[in-house]
Amino acid sequence: MSDLTTLLARAQEISSDAERVTQAHLRKVTLPSINGQGAGVMGLITLDNGEDHTKPNTFGPRSLIALNTAIDAALADDEVTSIGVTGKPFILAAGADLTSIAGGGADAVRVVAELGHAVFRKLGEPGGKTSFGFINGLALGGGLEVALHCHYRTVMDSAPALGLPEVMLGLVPGWGGAYLVPNLVGADAAVTLVLENPLNNGKTLGGQAAYELGLADAVFSGADYLEQSLLWAAAVLRGEIVVDRPEVDRGEAWDAAVARGTALAQAKTGGASPAALRAVELIAGARTATRDEGFAAEDDALEAMSRTPELLASLYAFDLVQKRAKRPAGAPDRSLARPVTQVGIVGAGLMASQLALLFVRRLEVPVVLTDLDQERVDKGVGYVHAEIDKLLAKGRISHDKANRHKALVSGAVDKAAFADADFVIEAVFEEMSVKKSVFADVEKVVSAECVLATNTSSLSITEMAADLEHPERVVGFHFFNPVAVMPLLEIVKGGQTDDATLATAFATGKALKKTTILVNDSPSFIVNRLLGRFMGEVGRIVDEGTPVPVVDGAFAGVAPMPPFVLLSLVGPAIALHNNETLHGAFPDRFYVSPALARVVEARKSSYYGPDGALDPEVQALLEQPATPVVLSSDEVRTRVLTALADEARRMLDEGVVVAAEDLDLAMITGAGFSFWNGGLTMLLEREGLGRFH
Repeated sequence: MSDLTTLLARAQEISSDAERVTQAHLRKVTLPSINGQGAGVMGLITLDNGEDHTKPNTFGPRSLIALNTAIDAALADDEVTSIGVTGKPFILAAGADLTSIAGGGADAVRVVAELGHAVFRKLGEPGGKTSFGFINGLALGGGLEVALHCHYRTVMDSAPALGLPEVMLGLVPGWGGAYLVPNLVGADAAVTLVLENPLNNGKTLGGQAAYELGLADAVFSGADYLEQSLLWAAAVLRGEIVVDRPEVDRGEAWDAAVARGTALAQAKTGGASPAALRAVELIAGARTATRDEGFAAEDDALEAMSRTPELLASLYAFDLVQKRAKRPAGAPDRSLARPVTQVGIVGAGLMASQLALLFVRRLEVPVVLTDLDQERVDKGVGYVHAEIDKLLAKGRISHDKANRHKALVSGAVDKAAFADADFVIEAVFEEMSVKKSVFADVEKVVSAECVLATNTSSLSITEMAADLEHPERVVGFHFFNPVAVMPLLEIVKGGQTDDATLATAFATGKALKKTTILVNDSPSFIVNRLLGRFMGEVGRIVDEGTPVPVVDGAFAGVAPMPPFVLLSLVGPAIALHNNETLHGAFPDRFYVSPALARVVEARKSSYYGPDGALDPEVQALLEQPATPVVLSSDEVRTRVLTALADEARRMLDEGVVVAAEDLDLAMITGAGFSFWNGGLTMLLEREGLGRFH
């Protein structure tokens, strides 16, 4: 490792004006005393980039320099007896500022890796001043690691996201996480935090869960979180509170955790993610490594990862999610958007009820559900009210807000209840005649400017609007299930959809906190079309004779889950309907599996039984052909990826989306494709299956 003076100089050299600098504001806080016994003065460092909570604190070279300066000042001040680190409201920090160091190459990554270690470790070095990490909100990557270096930690119970997501980005925790976490909470918990959660679509922990895992020593709630944390810190310093942490098992439990991590990396990535495998190695090595050795291993791993194509793909994906998602390509001028002051939802089933919950929570306007009879309406409204009550019980909303939101949701049998609605979305049966009939009825009672949105997953928006008096106000508004979790919202422009309708749809999608992508009307839009080609091809391969387990084992590291597991999750009937729709449009390319049709006819909801094995009844429905063609996993993978490359190219040539970036953004946010693959097209390019950029 280079000496700190050299690192600071190099950091200044590689720093960029693109970095949004997180300042480290140091102030002295006199901690309370009891019965004349004082706790001294804390040097409290607050991380703040000067922006609101929508732009989290991050650590680029200049931010690390600023933190180093603040820590040094606290250490040098004889009046300061302890150090605390916290963040601006709701945010501790979101890790490294990837955009500010991406252009510097492996050398820049090495400098930032070593500098982060050198600065953070000052908080926890033996013989230094006692330090406290006050995790007052989001803490990801380096944001969590800066707290882990402290001697003690508290966390706000409502902190929304704590984690080490680096493996999802083709990196490893590089500022102490891979060494400190297993030595704090054990190797198995480290495998969960460092590997399993990132590979599970970037899952994170809430504050309470982080405390229960052992990442923090105390948990507090409410607006006075920092005050409670300071009181707790004072009690620790006075010796009134002694933190007792469980001893970490360094024997068989550590071996078992490493074995679990290795199996996870293989199952989730097929060995295709260097970062996943390297993370397991770091956890394995942390059992016996010294702090210096553990941090040096992280430096080496980060530098190595920075030289892989997976990191380039990850940075590309990160840029899509952070930038392109916030400025959708092809969206009309936002000034054309009309206000939405009331929402109507046609249907009161599960999907419609999920939509109602989302609309009322995000828009906080009246939401009216309609259905064929009062029983269905009451059930839908009841579902929304019950979900709001669950949020209240978990402390995620206040009593006032819960009551207000429930009062905003109502139901009716007569669509005349939509008379004052500015935005009506249908969530009824996926049948063109049904949807056309619904819109014909709604058009009779709403204003001429009311947006008519459809949640169809595959049907033509143009055809759906064709018979209306105002077809220009019909737009596709396709959510993904579960609605509250999946970020993607495909906004589909029909043949006559006007700019005001589109602008209103995009503004509404943004208010719903969804990732919106413009799609020109075409069968099944983006995600379902690509997944339809994917599932059609794997269905054909199975029908030709390749066993389901071989096919399912071919896509680790490509898709978020094996194809027939995905089919079971989506539902065989829905998958069949999507493929039939696509076959009707493109019969030469989209295959409809007779075996899948038999599975649907037999009302089987999954290809797999409760024990995880292939359901024998489904196996019997597959019908082995007289002359089976059995492919290897590699052959299956190549054949299916070749088909996906063909479909992606056709979609770009047809103008379904503005650019390949939109295909990738959709597959990442709507289908869970990996950051470290860059979504889909970057993977296809790396496999030599075409050029898309």
